[in-house]
Amino acid sequence: MAEPQTVPRPAPAGPARGALVVAAPGQTGLERRDRPVPGPGELLIEPVVAGLCGTDLDIVAGQIDPAYVRYPLVLGHEWAGTVLSGGAGSLAPGARVVAEGIVPCWRCEKCAAGETNLCVTYDEMGFTRDGAAAGYVTVSESRVHPLAGQVSAEDGALVEPASVVYRGLASVAPAPGARALVVGDGTVALLAVRLLRLWSPAEIVVLGRRPAQAGLAGAAGAARFETAQAAAGGGYDLVVEAAGATGAVLTALAAARRGGTVLLLGLPPHGATAAVPVDDLVNNDLTIRASFGYTSAAWRQVVTLLNTGLLSLAFLVTHRFPLSEWSAALDVLRDPDPPGPRGKVLLDLTP
Repeated sequence: MAEPQTVPRPAPAGPARGALVVAAPGQTGLERRDRPVPGPGELLIEPVVAGLCGTDLDIVAGQIDPAYVRYPLVLGHEWAGTVLSGGAGSLAPGARVVAEGIVPCWRCEKCAAGETNLCVTYDEMGFTRDGAAAGYVTVSESRVHPLAGQVSAEDGALVEPASVVYRGLASVAPAPGARALVVGDGTVALLAVRLLRLWSPAEIVVLGRRPAQAGLAGAAGAARFETAQAAAGGGYDLVVEAAGATGAVLTALAAARRGGTVLLLGLPPHGATAAVPVDDLVNNDLTIRASFGYTSAAWRQVVTLLNTGLLSLAFLVTHRFPLSEWSAALDVLRDPDPPGPRGKVLLDLTP
């Protein structure tokens, strides 16, 4: 189904609300935005919480590939909210929902094959169109998914990064009983640990940077948390690189067994390169799989796992700020060595 065209409409009567806007790299602040009118096939949603991540820091700093960002924009690609109005389907006002941020065209060859993350007309909330760190957002009803009563808004805000991880893991299909190493200790790495459990591995080890993350890694399902490569060891069937650093890529390649698989989920800054020992890749017969974003199918699967109680994610939330304290929230993300554990940083968007 083609995404409905959005056309300018007068704002209805209603209070204007704050939105976290990046006008240009290095220019971020709150702006008042009127309540929009949902177009045909759209829902007007009130976001409740929005997650912030390292990619948001890159957007603020202007370190994203220009092909994947368009300024000015409202941040917020990880979020959950409540339907206010619009639509003609089963999502009535009051429904608690999450929404896919990637906007597939459903016309190109990639979309037809289900590879909506590779749509030839890349478009995504919080990158090329306004995200949900705001009082209101309008979204095509076809991309909106209801949350079951027991699923928290915090769980919902983590659907987006969890879908990224799930799509990557599903693409390499870890064998039951595999030994897995996750390189990194941020949100994506911790989600990789939690989701890897769905494939019944024999062992999951985390190679992180900060000892304070050990508790979160254990809660996610890791058997061990190490900060030294020698202690983590090698010979792993699957290594997941989730640190988003070129050095971590080299570490991941070195930790895989001969014939093993390395999954690259981390996203280094645009233009970053690594000197890869190509002869070792060939001699070790490695499979290297990079994974970008999520598909609509992966998103649906993560929501289903949450709604059926087979997955929980809210344990990762360690910091929460009101929207008015957005600068402090970004500072927590920027801090290379914050006190205590740091998982997901959330903005509370309730008025």
